[in-house]
Amino acid sequence: MPTMVDSCILLDVFTEDLKWFEWSSHALSEQADSGMLVVNPAIYAEVSIRFSRIEELESLLPPDVFEHRPIPREAAFLAGKCFLKYRRRGGKKALPLPDFLIGAHAAVENLPLITRDAKRFQTYFPTVKLICP
Repeated sequence: MPTMVDSCILLDVFTEDLKWFEWSSHALSEQADSGMLVVNPAIYAEVSIRFSRIEELESLLPPDVFEHRPIPREAAFLAGKCFLKYRRRGGKKALPLPDFLIGAHAAVENLPLITRDAKRFQTYFPTVKLICP
């Protein structure tokens, strides 16, 4: 079964984060054993800021392991509605956050999500199965 990967997990691995590298690399490996790892444009954009050339990032996302999927319109619509809920609950960000696009995409395509930022996903996308520490 394919699994969506939150950008924080990829960054933990790419930067060899002292605190999270071990957990994140293990979670990626475990999920890759059972299916493709899914990345969407929001995840790709968040991760890309760590690289000066696209080729560097592409070399770390091999197509036999990572599947790039567009964000479905239904997911973009859901992300907007959940962001509106966030704002009405006192959220301070003025523009939709990437997490809303990531969570909505996972919800619409019924994909589990590897993340270590569970709170927002649990609150706004309770149907998404989270794989988190």
